[in-house]
Amino acid sequence: MSRPTEQKTEVPTVDHIGVVVPDLNAATALFSKLFGGGPSITKELSDVGLRIAEFQAANVTVELLQYTGENDAFAKSVMGDETGVNHISLRVGALGPATAAVEAAGARTMKGFPRRGAHGQVVFFEPASTGGIRLELCEPDE
Repeated sequence: MSRPTEQKTEVPTVDHIGVVVPDLNAATALFSKLFGGGPSITKELSDVGLRIAEFQAANVTVELLQYTGENDAFAKSVMGDETGVNHISLRVGALGPATAAVEAAGARTMKGFPRRGAHGQVVFFEPASTGGIRLELCEPDE
C-alpha cells in the first residue's frame, strides 16, 4: 500500500532582525563591543531616509536602522516611529511566489511593495494581517 506523497514546504530562513535606534553611531559603538568587531555592512538609503549598520551573529544578522529626518516618511509609514525591535525578515528564493503564498495564508501586502530594499527586493505585510508582527520577505541580491 503506497502512502500519499506529502508536499514539503520550504522552511523559512530568518535573514535579519531589524531594530530601529535613535542614534546609529552610539548603537554601532555598543554593538561593536557586544559583537567583538564593527558592522559587516553600513549603508545609507537616502531615498527612504535610513542609515543602516548590520552585525552578523553566527545565526542571524542584526540590522540597526536610524531615520535621517529627510525623506523618511515612507520608511516611517512602513516601520513606525518607535525604537526597538521592529521587524523580522525572511529570506526567500523568489519573491513573487513567496509573496503569493503568504497572501494566500491571509496576509496583506503593504502599499508600495514590492520594492528595492537594503538587501534586494522586499515586501512588507500589514502587521494587522500577520498577528501584529512586522514581517518582511527579502529576495537578496546575488
